[in-house]
Amino acid sequence: MWNEAELDEALSVPSKALIEDMGRLEGDIMILGAGGKVGPTLSVMAKRAVEQSGKSRRVIAVSRFTDPFVVDLLKKEQVETISADLTNPEQVARLPKVKNIIFMAGRKFGTSGSACETWEMNVAVPALATRHFGDASYVVFSTSNVYPFVKPESGGNDESVEPSPIGEYAISCLGRERMFEYAARHYGARVVNFRLSYAIDLRYGILFDLCQWILKGQPVPLGVPAFNCVWQRYVNEVALRSLHLASEKVENLNVTGPELVSVRQAATRLASMLNREVSFAGTEGERGILCNAQKCVRLFGYPDMGVSEMMERQVQWILEGGRQLGKPTHFEEQKGKF
Repeated sequence: MWNEAELDEALSVPSKALIEDMGRLEGDIMILGAGGKVGPTLSVMAKRAVEQSGKSRRVIAVSRFTDPFVVDLLKKEQVETISADLTNPEQVARLPKVKNIIFMAGRKFGTSGSACETWEMNVAVPALATRHFGDASYVVFSTSNVYPFVKPESGGNDESVEPSPIGEYAISCLGRERMFEYAARHYGARVVNFRLSYAIDLRYGILFDLCQWILKGQPVPLGVPAFNCVWQRYVNEVALRSLHLASEKVENLNVTGPELVSVRQAATRLASMLNREVSFAGTEGERGILCNAQKCVRLFGYPDMGVSEMMERQVQWILEGGRQLGKPTHFEEQKGKF
């Protein structure tokens, strides 16, 4: 089993293709909202890829940095950091202007009951950032929640499907995309909407959630019958390589694993690996927010870890007492209330 340092290492190793892409990139890179779930290992990967490319460019991670584990990791890896509150216009205005932005700032958990804060982070902050950075290239972390619910036999929503978000969180995420679309139209920004569907990091994720229900003896809900998920190392790499995909026409990219995974089958297998019984709640639903990732696979190849290995790693992590982030995905939510 990996310890936490080894997990961070596994999530941060750049591929040869990424190193080559970083060598061709022009300008510095800034990761806005780098203190979240994905940002720390993405920042480390960017730093390593730039160094190994032989090019001289800055990699700057920006966040309020409230998690000491994140601070320690970035310091150890010598990633340049700037502490800033991205909701504060004066602090945004002081950020150095760079050509390449990975935009990861956002709010999901706690949307219900505090929707105004969600709208500020998901819509107002993108407006502040794009006014400041103007015609930069942006990879904008978004979500599959902007899509409609579909049946698994459909193969999932591809990028041609029109957004149809349910609930304030999902609607605000579409609002974030529209702010960057506005920047492309009016400021000459180049944009990729990076529609991520459930990264697996072992400290959180859909597989972690399923294991927790099983270990606590709680029934696994079946209202959402299936899901997508993807290894976070692949997410990090595709995000950085997508800087070359950014366009004034605005590219949409579904980023997830190519498999549609049955909730019932995944929970049954995880329970067997955990040597526990599993029970289920409700009747099996017909629809979920599911994505077709063929465009991403065509551009960047298959993820380097499949669902079977992710399950094995997840079970090992939990049984050995690996750290958890305490951030459930709420993938089972059907009415958009987070």
